[in-house]
Amino acid sequence: MKISARNCLKGKIIKIVHGVVNTEVIIQLPGGTEIVSVITKTAAQRLKLAEDEEVYAVIKASSVMIATE
Repeated sequence: MKISARNCLKGKIIKIVHGVVNTEVIIQLPGGTEIVSVITKTAAQRLKLAEDEEVYAVIKASSVMIATE
């Protein structure tokens, strides 16, 4: 697999929560940091995601915003 995203983090799925339309996928990286991704339920089913499966969190952002109170 080749992709243009520079941030590709390998981790393990520790929890999957299916909703009516979307699925929340919690990925634990080495060292314990967790990343949460919300994808469509259809995409989750197509990928056949399962807990304890090793996956990549691919992060492609054209901008990062910062806000203060």
